[in-house]
Amino acid sequence: MTTEGTLVAHAGDPELVTYWRSASKPFQLAPLVEDGGIERFGLDQEMLALACGSHNAESEHRVVGARWLEAVGLTEDQLSCGGHPSLWPEQADRMIREGVTPTPLWSNCSGKHAGLLALARLHDWPTDGYEATGHPVQDRVAQSIARYAGVPVEQQVWGVDGCTAAAVALPLVAMARGYAALGAGETPALAVLRDAMMAWPMMVAGSERLDTLLMAAWPGRVVAKIGAEGVFSAALPTLGLGLSLKVHDGDMRCAGYALIALLDAVVARFDPSGDWPMDELARWRSPKIRNTRGVVTGSYEPRLTLRFA
Repeated sequence: MTTEGTLVAHAGDPELVTYWRSASKPFQLAPLVEDGGIERFGLDQEMLALACGSHNAESEHRVVGARWLEAVGLTEDQLSCGGHPSLWPEQADRMIREGVTPTPLWSNCSGKHAGLLALARLHDWPTDGYEATGHPVQDRVAQSIARYAGVPVEQQVWGVDGCTAAAVALPLVAMARGYAALGAGETPALAVLRDAMMAWPMMVAGSERLDTLLMAAWPGRVVAKIGAEGVFSAALPTLGLGLSLKVHDGDMRCAGYALIALLDAVVARFDPSGDWPMDELARWRSPKIRNTRGVVTGSYEPRLTLRFA
């Protein structure tokens, strides 16, 4: 999808309506940037990237999360996200060994929740219930979604995300339009968030996570963000394109493999002579499945065929 809203390629149903989940986080944070939150609270790129991300709760993530609380004048128990084990198995295992009981700062969504609470503080709105539809914070988020994804507020479908915050469902084309706008830095706020995510890919996800690995491998060329239940969105700033995908059965293993297949096809079509470091992502292409003896028993093979306009 281009920033003008032109669909240049698709596979499957581009009008499929599904929940954007955590891939919508940059647009949930945009109102805080637009309304002067950076200046009010002294926010830096690392903090903004964390709020746009779904982190592993590694030590650096928790440190930056604590900086959010201090900057905005919050306590951890004001975060409505609750705690959960790390998304990174190595960190989750470490938590078990060390007897860690995860608190809200350990939530992959703690940065987003801090950002939403900061928006409430900025406008002197109540902090109670900030995560729910009907609160002024969520009204501003809905306006942001309308502005960048192109779906009017009255046509948006809202539910509740796993972290308790309101979650929007949109057509895939609208999600792609939003990411095209993010990649292009269509407004000063989106440019700030895009640059923060690209400058601090570790804050967006973490160790062994594709969002982080992809932005590190293609610096300045991609902004990527996963969402739960098989959603992935990305922007290609140098090509002026945004894309979004949904694995129908919600398989998170396959979302990353599908994204790499999609990016390979798009780059081959629109920038075949460009110097894209494809080898950096080789392990995400048709990875092998091995049994307990290490014998290859199969592989993950994306079966999407892009139809170009």
